[in-house]
Amino acid sequence: TFHIDIQIGSSYPFEPPRMKFLTKVYHPNVSSASGAICLDVLKDQWSPALTLKTALLSCQALLAAPEPSDPQDAVVAEVYTKNRAEFDRTAKAWTEKYATKTQVDPVVGELTEMGFTESDVLKALTKCGGDKTKALEVLLGGA
Repeated sequence: TFHIDIQIGSSYPFEPPRMKFLTKVYHPNVSSASGAICLDVLKDQWSPALTLKTALLSCQALLAAPEPSDPQDAVVAEVYTKNRAEFDRTAKAWTEKYATKTQVDPVVGELTEMGFTESDVLKALTKCGGDKTKALEVLLGGA
């Protein structure tokens, strides 16, 4: 299970949704540090005719078919092109470690580790449109 944060701006569908992986992914087109995704349909190839479903299917296809010539993470891209066996081992290890079926959404996990119940965290995130900072303010009684 890979979690993706999707932010839809007020100009959608005329601008693409902002998407990033919350789950750590070892992939040339995904930032190991931030989860940013290098994908043309999320940038210059976006069209108002495209949908969230199309964007998510494009992310799924990207995971299966990396584009190391247009990387988001140059270090991972270099490993991919120069030592495919090492890349495959590391990608498998990261997937097993970070994308398990029992994985909790990273934002939910982070907030529950602070001592809040999962139920309260989910209510706060729903109220705040998924914004972690605002949800934390709600949980702390500030909003």
